[in-house]
Amino acid sequence: MGGWSHGSQGFRFTCDRRLSPFSSLENPKFPSILARLEESPVCQRLPLTSFLILPFQRITRLKMLVENILKRTTQGSEDEDMATKAFNALKELVQECNASVQSMKRTEELIHLSKKIHFEGKIFPLISQARWLVRHGELVELAPLPAAPPAKLKLSSKAVYLHLFNDCLLLSRRKELGKFAVFVHAKMAELQVKDLSLKLQGIPGHVFLLQLLHGQHAKHQFLLRARTESEKQRWISAMCPSSPQEDKEVMSEGEDCPQVQCVRTYKALQPDELTLEKTDILAVRTRTSDGWLEGVRLADGEKGWVPQAYVEEISSLSARLRNLRENKRITSATSKLGEPPM
Repeated sequence: MGGWSHGSQGFRFTCDRRLSPFSSLENPKFPSILARLEESPVCQRLPLTSFLILPFQRITRLKMLVENILKRTTQGSEDEDMATKAFNALKELVQECNASVQSMKRTEELIHLSKKIHFEGKIFPLISQARWLVRHGELVELAPLPAAPPAKLKLSSKAVYLHLFNDCLLLSRRKELGKFAVFVHAKMAELQVKDLSLKLQGIPGHVFLLQLLHGQHAKHQFLLRARTESEKQRWISAMCPSSPQEDKEVMSEGEDCPQVQCVRTYKALQPDELTLEKTDILAVRTRTSDGWLEGVRLADGEKGWVPQAYVEEISSLSARLRNLRENKRITSATSKLGEPPM
């Protein structure tokens, strides 16, 4: 989800995919020749993909360098104008590369999922250029046992698998050979989620209520239990995402929102996580008791979850305000390029 490291990882993925046909049996000589070349001292035992991603890494590092130069130019000066144009050009180039790689990855992921997901009694065209996977995983569905007396609430439990996309949610049961049978699905606009962990006495675990609406009424509802506090909060956040305007507000100069700075590189493992590089600064939206936080990166507005062990709190108020001012400076300078001349 953003950052030069994320982009370079995506570009590496593209390189690997482009090279994969050459390593097949249709090209028997290529793997041995490539292996011999990679063993050469000249290559320093680096794989070919490492050399292919170097140009992209240089571009993204240049963007970071020019951004720092822009922060230090005098407002309204010719230097600011030149630095802004250079920054925007590099930013657009990086965004184009990331978008191209991301689109290919998302399409391949949907094709892979379409072979595993089956719908009961209804045709659902899963593959779409406008669709991507946001989060997936298994939760426990809880339901009261009909024979239990009201005073002694007893619940049955069974596993339910969720595939959450940017536009819809699929609920399914696991089948053999890693396949899934979807028994209900809904559009994102039809989802309503309530955190019930503090309201349901006597029900252990991290519980929330998922309702699938039809008009103003709940057509289906599921009492779901997650394994951890962070898993529950990540599902709630993914199903009820904040708007871009809300994300901008936590980065506005008038809001003293908690901030953290990355101290160790982190590679995202799930679609709802952020890949972080050292010195990345996040405005914190949510924290969990088991060591995760959801934040918005000041540099590009990308939002996601990261382990708290990889960041440290920015306790200084002046430092937080300076970060917001610098972010506003970059945003303001780059937005001027789109304005018509006076």
